[in-house]
Amino acid sequence: QVRLVESGGGLVQAGDSLRLSCAASGRILSDFAMGWFRQAPGKEREFVAATSRRGGDTYYADSVKGRFTISRDNAKNTVYLQMNSLKPEDTALYYCAADQDALFGSSWTTYDYWGQGTQVTVSS
Repeated sequence: QVRLVESGGGLVQAGDSLRLSCAASGRILSDFAMGWFRQAPGKEREFVAATSRRGGDTYYADSVKGRFTISRDNAKNTVYLQMNSLKPEDTALYYCAADQDALFGSSWTTYDYWGQGTQVTVSS
């Protein structure tokens, strides 16, 4: 069992940056591939980014490629999502998720553990 807690969300203007953090407890983070997803009101959960167990491989949704960066610090048991050049369409509840099979995928069904989410709101 692993517990995930996201933080770092907030209300920003278009073009601003935010860094989300996801702190894990209960298991060592390097046991898991990690992902970030988001869900806007009335929309389905959407893949944002994923990173392999040691962070050597990363994978992004086309909508955030070049603007967002996923990283991890396994010594701190924390995963990050650096978000630059934010747009109003990035507004959503952002979740981090852990995949114990390390399939490193974009489908939310791949992931076994989820945080409660942190809200990101981007005004125009």
